[in-house]
Amino acid sequence: MIWVDADACPVKAEVERVATRRQVKVAMVSNGGIRPSPNPLIESVYVASGADEADKHIAEHCGPGDVVVTNDMPLAAKCVAAGAVVLKPNGERLTERNMGEALAMRDLAADLRAADPFRQGGGKGFSKADRSRFLEALERALR
Repeated sequence: MIWVDADACPVKAEVERVATRRQVKVAMVSNGGIRPSPNPLIESVYVASGADEADKHIAEHCGPGDVVVTNDMPLAAKCVAAGAVVLKPNGERLTERNMGEALAMRDLAADLRAADPFRQGGGKGFSKADRSRFLEALERALR
């Protein structure tokens, strides 16, 4: 099963394409802001609106053999601990070995944003190369 933290995920179409080719079920978990897919392998899971409801659902249901797609580092840490393979939309795989660093970088970025409320942007955009790396990483994770 592939679990997608779908509210702001930029690679939903790529997940659906790979899942269809490999005949793997997908749960697109969101607060309801995404259009359901007619693909029978793609299940739209709508959770209550509220902070982290989609994250809670994914963390409670994923486990060994599953792939989770998320940019949310606290959710990623829970899924790694549950034994799932975790991929960021840019193709980076999160593991027990690099999860601590990823959480620390998230906290540092939050501190920098809080220290300068007038700071604009700062993050790099999502590129075609990121999308390509994600497709390759998802294929590798499903093998």
